[in-house]
Amino acid sequence: MHTILSLALAGLFAVSCCLSANAQTAKKPSVRLLKNSANSAYTVQTVSVRVGCFPPRLRGILAHIAAKTGRRPMVTSGFRPHSGRSHSQHRHCNAADIRVPGVSERVVIAAAQSAPGIGGIGRYCNGIVHVDTGPKRRWTYC
Repeated sequence: MHTILSLALAGLFAVSCCLSANAQTAKKPSVRLLKNSANSAYTVQTVSVRVGCFPPRLRGILAHIAAKTGRRPMVTSGFRPHSGRSHSQHRHCNAADIRVPGVSERVVIAAAQSAPGIGGIGRYCNGIVHVDTGPKRRWTYC
């Protein structure tokens, strides 16, 4: 039984890798943004993610990433008033942790680097990218 389960999981993994490769090589559809509505340029992972206080500069960064990647970023973490780090931009609602479904983090980081008003860009090993409007800095936490 264990062998059958292992073979089934290996088959599913192979299929998902092929589908992922095809999705990355396929032409990305353009994101249509409503005029003067940077809010529509991103989604939130859950209703508990706090994004209502994002300043226009951060919303513009997210809209820029959407335009460059052809997909809307999903905000996984926004405003965190009680963040453990005292200098966290999340405490001031100036930061977003994002992932862009179907887009590699390398492409997301490249899009973020070219965004007007970008400050910090961080990369986490789980595929999440941090963007903020604070001082310019880069980091990787793995």
